[in-house]
Amino acid sequence: MCCFHRYRSVWEHEELLRRLSHLRHVALDMDGTIYMGSKLFLWTQPFLERLRKLGIGYSFLTNNPSKSIADYLHNLEAMGIRATREEMYTTTLATIDYLRLHHPQARRLFLLGTPSMVSEFEAAGYVPTRDSADDRPDAVVVAFDKTLSYERLCRAAWWIQQGIPYVATNPDRVCPTNLPTVLVDCGSICAALEHATGRKPDITLGKPDPNMLSGILDRCGLQPDQIAMVGDRIYTDIEMAHNAGAMGVLVLSGETTLEVADRAPRPPELIVDHIGTLGELIARARQHPGSNDSPV
Repeated sequence: MCCFHRYRSVWEHEELLRRLSHLRHVALDMDGTIYMGSKLFLWTQPFLERLRKLGIGYSFLTNNPSKSIADYLHNLEAMGIRATREEMYTTTLATIDYLRLHHPQARRLFLLGTPSMVSEFEAAGYVPTRDSADDRPDAVVVAFDKTLSYERLCRAAWWIQQGIPYVATNPDRVCPTNLPTVLVDCGSICAALEHATGRKPDITLGKPDPNMLSGILDRCGLQPDQIAMVGDRIYTDIEMAHNAGAMGVLVLSGETTLEVADRAPRPPELIVDHIGTLGELIARARQHPGSNDSPV
């Protein structure tokens, strides 16, 4: 099943193929898009191989900053995907890119996050400050912190109250889990800090904020119409595509149903059953008359 959604007429079908033929990069959500839980979808490997043959780059995106890039690469390899560091983009990296661009003088950070996340900032040249009123940071970064302690939460609130730059890695209220618990995520931690200090983050990165896609565009030297954001959530993946001016492709292999997608205020440009179908459409578009890659 493939749903062309907004492309119902012949002209719209032609426009879809034109848009697909122009793609040079595909940004992929992970859970629900390339795998479910810890099980890789059968169509994922053939899709990635097809992109490689077509000369189209790809990146794996996640809103979860609690793991390091090495952790994510290890998890992907365990499922059979040999990815490189350059193909992985997390909200930790988006935060680092944001700080470099908007706060280039900031080097010392109070980091409310896991040791794995802190290690990524250290590798990027940042210095974590201690839990002390005498160790003033240049900025506060709040993330999904599964190692959160009350003392560090209070210290973050203190620095936030002092008015120094304050960045949140992602807006998620909870992290999905199949365990009998609620994993309190960054958005809920920031809500507690706002209640205590009266201050919201200066910016909240992660999907649907466009900075994640902007970071990929900058790294790859691409324009927004040359990248597609592919994912299974309307309110994060597809909203980010809209916000960044990129092509939004919804897959029905995860959270969102077609009925929900049809009611979305800003629908995706394309809805497919899974990324395997998307790969077929991209290959077809490359052979379509008028494509830059079609034979003369």
